[in-house]
Amino acid sequence: MAIVTHVVGDCPGCGEKNSFGNVMIPQGRYLMRGCKKCRFTTEVYLPPVRKKVLYLDQFILSGALRGGDERFVKAVERVTQVCSLQLLIAPYSSVHVEEAHQWREHESLMSFIKKSARGSEFNHASDVESTQIYTAFSAFLKEEPSGFVLRQNDAIQGDIDAWDDYFYLDVGKYSGDIDEIRRLKGVAVTLLVDAFDGWQASENSFEQNLDLELSDAGKPYIDSYLDFVRRLANGDYAAMMDAPATSSVVEGMMNFLSDEIPFWDRISICRSFFASEHFARVPTIDLSVKMFATLKSMVKRGAYANRTSALKRLSGVFYDIKHISTYAPYCDAFFMDNAMAELVKQPTVGLEERYGTKVFSANNLDEFLAWLDELEANIDEEHLSAVKTAYPRLQLR
Repeated sequence: MAIVTHVVGDCPGCGEKNSFGNVMIPQGRYLMRGCKKCRFTTEVYLPPVRKKVLYLDQFILSGALRGGDERFVKAVERVTQVCSLQLLIAPYSSVHVEEAHQWREHESLMSFIKKSARGSEFNHASDVESTQIYTAFSAFLKEEPSGFVLRQNDAIQGDIDAWDDYFYLDVGKYSGDIDEIRRLKGVAVTLLVDAFDGWQASENSFEQNLDLELSDAGKPYIDSYLDFVRRLANGDYAAMMDAPATSSVVEGMMNFLSDEIPFWDRISICRSFFASEHFARVPTIDLSVKMFATLKSMVKRGAYANRTSALKRLSGVFYDIKHISTYAPYCDAFFMDNAMAELVKQPTVGLEERYGTKVFSANNLDEFLAWLDELEANIDEEHLSAVKTAYPRLQLR
C-alpha cells in the first residue's frame, strides 16, 4: 500500500477502482506509481534534467513575504514557477538562516525561504570554506598548480540535476544568540564606516590594499587554532564547544601532515600555505579580499561619502560579502542588493567575468525576469510532457 499523491486510475495489479497513481520520485530519477490497496508498483521514465543554480538574497525573499514591493513578489513567483518546471534550483544557505533570525518574524520568514527553496540547500558556509582550503592545501603540499577547480557538490547538498520529490524534510533549529548577533552586526558596520576617513586619506594602491587583505586573511586561522590548543593545554575543555570555526580548519590541515613532523614545523608549513598563491586562489578568499580592497578603492574615489546613507546601504555588508564569496562561484546567477551588485561588477572583482555568475539586482530586475523567461522558453516537449506527468497539479503558464 502506498500514499498516492495523485490518482490516475484503477490499479493494474489488484483492480481496485481509482486507487492507482503517483507516489514518489526516488532519487529524483523516475516516477514511481503505486496502489492505495496493494503493493503493486510501476516506474515511469523521466528524462535527464540540467538545472541552473540561483542564489536569492534574503532581502528579496523577505520583501516578497511582506508584500511591500510587488516587483519582488512577482519575481519570487516566477522563480518558483521555473523551479517547478525542473529548470532551476534556488537553495537556501546558512547565511539565509543567520540573517533571517535577526528579524522579529523570523519563523514565518524561514518557513517562506525554505518553501521557496523547495527543500534544496547549500552546504554550511564554514563547510564550503574549509573544503576549499583543504583542496588547495592538498595541492600546495603536492606542489601542484595553484589554479582552483570548482566542484559543485562541495557547495550544494544532494544531486542538483534531479527531479523534485513530492515531499522534503525540514530539519534543524537555529541556536544562535539573536540579540547578540544583531548587536555585533551593528557594531561591525559602524566600525567599518568609521574607517572610511582613513581609507580616503590612504595613498595605498588597489594592489597594495589587496596584498594587505590577503596578508590579514590567513591570520585568524593560525591565531584561533593556537588559542584553541593553548586553552586545551590549560584544561579549558569548553574550547571544544566554543572555539571559532577557523580553529578547526587548521586542525584539519594538521591532519594532512605526519605526526612525526614536530608541532611547530607543521604550524610553519600551514603559515607558508596561508602566504601562498594556493591560498590566494581559494574562491572564498579570492572574492572576499577583492571585494574589501575594491570597497576601499570606491570609498577613496568618493563613494559612500554620506555617513548616514553609508550605514544604511552597508548594514548587511559583512553577510553580503560572506554569502557572495562563498556561494556565487557555484551559481549560474545571483540576485543581490544594489550596493553589492555595484561592488561585484567593478573590474577589480569581476564576478561574472571570472566565475560566469550572472549578477542581478533591483536595478536590472527586467533582465532577471528575461533570464527566467529564456530558461522556460527553451524547454523541450519531452521535458514538458514529463513535468505534466510527474506534477499534474502544476499550473502552467
